[in-house]
Amino acid sequence: MRLLSRDDLTVGMRFLAALPRFLRTPLSIGEMRAIVRDRFARREARFLARFTEACGLPGSPYARLMDHAGCTVEDVAASVRRDGVEGALATLYAAGVHLAGDEFKGRRPVVRGSLAFTVDPATLVNPRSVVHGLSESSGSRGARTPVPIDLAFVRDHAVNTHLALEAHGVRGWTHAHHGFPGGTSVTNPLEFAKGGRPPARWFTPIDIGSPELSPRYRWGVRAMRFGSLIAGVPLPGPTIATFDDPSPVVRWMAEELARGRTPHLWGYASTAVLICQAAMEAGVDISGARFTMGGEPTTAARRAVVEAAGAIALPRMGTTETDILTFACAHPQAADDMHFLDDRHALIQPGRGRGTTGVPDDAMLVTSLLDTAPLLLVNVCMGDRATLVRRDCGCGLARDGWGLHLHDVRSFEKLTAGGITFLDVDVIRVLEEVLPLRFGGRPADWQLVERLDGDRARPEVVLFVDPSVGVLDEHAVADAFLEAIGGGTGGERLMELQWREARMLRVVRESPRRTASGKILHLHLDKQGEIPMSDRDAE
Repeated sequence: MRLLSRDDLTVGMRFLAALPRFLRTPLSIGEMRAIVRDRFARREARFLARFTEACGLPGSPYARLMDHAGCTVEDVAASVRRDGVEGALATLYAAGVHLAGDEFKGRRPVVRGSLAFTVDPATLVNPRSVVHGLSESSGSRGARTPVPIDLAFVRDHAVNTHLALEAHGVRGWTHAHHGFPGGTSVTNPLEFAKGGRPPARWFTPIDIGSPELSPRYRWGVRAMRFGSLIAGVPLPGPTIATFDDPSPVVRWMAEELARGRTPHLWGYASTAVLICQAAMEAGVDISGARFTMGGEPTTAARRAVVEAAGAIALPRMGTTETDILTFACAHPQAADDMHFLDDRHALIQPGRGRGTTGVPDDAMLVTSLLDTAPLLLVNVCMGDRATLVRRDCGCGLARDGWGLHLHDVRSFEKLTAGGITFLDVDVIRVLEEVLPLRFGGRPADWQLVERLDGDRARPEVVLFVDPSVGVLDEHAVADAFLEAIGGGTGGERLMELQWREARMLRVVRESPRRTASGKILHLHLDKQGEIPMSDRDAE
């Protein structure tokens, strides 16, 4: 039997001691609006304070990049006075002061001319942070990265969460969360409670009592329940709702609607799709339910499934390193039209013709502004690109000061095998539009997997098709994928033929792979998973 480590016990006791006070001091909407107004009023000063602090940390990669560029903190301060925060960040980017995703994670050396070094992610941890828990990045693009959970930071992003929901008429909503133990299953319920609206349910796809689960998760759940009871603000225990059987969520939503309340579930985009599909198949009306959908892109196809069930999709975006970055616009002009919450972070893009290796022209470069941020980020790219538009949409988020919109947020991660390079955006189109239209199935039923195995001479690319799609001609499916992704003409056609000749694509009838945190990515990297060898190669 695995036991808790001494560090786990120390962090757990610190969390339990701080939790009751956190829960007993909720914030009103008026207080939250005042906090955001103050953030905007002191935005430039906050940026300079965080930047100075980040450059002063031992081993700071930003200090090394600044020295190499011949820049000083005083230069940056002058740039802020002249050009504003984003203008100063653009100048820093042009001077090489930025980190691509692999550089930030320490997976690839930072190289700027004669300068070369590898980032130690520990040097980016905010020394102000009080560790009340540990979260981890999902591992969607590589190794999972530990990130401290500080209740002060939870309070700060609870402000954004509640004001974002307020813009969508949150009064009368009953909140719930769907997710694995740890991470957002801790922070999101605490956010709701900080605004005086603790969640009614927590749905999880895994049994908390499973012996395969680290004991720190089980004890973390118990500590959170116990601390909330002491505070008189009880938080819910787990209810199992697996990805294969989300019926407990469907029943809860139907019950809430029958009572005249609006059920609101915070979870992944693919989870919302599965729940809505399950409701429609069971003939259960969940019209009016709300889904805050994050973790994966809210594509037009995924949004269409939610709306077909009569529910409302609220796309969001965030990372473990930053928490919430964007939230749904109430007057959207795209499937994933969202406001960027720039009171807490600054955002720039390199601009046309200014991208670099690992940072394309439309990449999102994020900088943290709050003193409670768990990591000190300066022009850090998390691997996503987006279209940015500044407009006054007239919704509540715009009235609270958030005028920058994002849409078409996608990973720019690439899958390269057999001479063909696919972008995430191209794969999404084929998996969510072309193949379902021809063969059936839901947006979450199709997935492209690159399998890396040291025993093989080359990577293997597998097209996963959920068994629920029904009987298929696997060769026809492979042909349709290759034709659609290759474009059918010129050099793309040549690469498509190269894949056919090399027999590099196999179709496998299995449910799409999930990350350790439960996401279904369109492009999945599988380093160890076994693919049944009885499945036939596409010819």
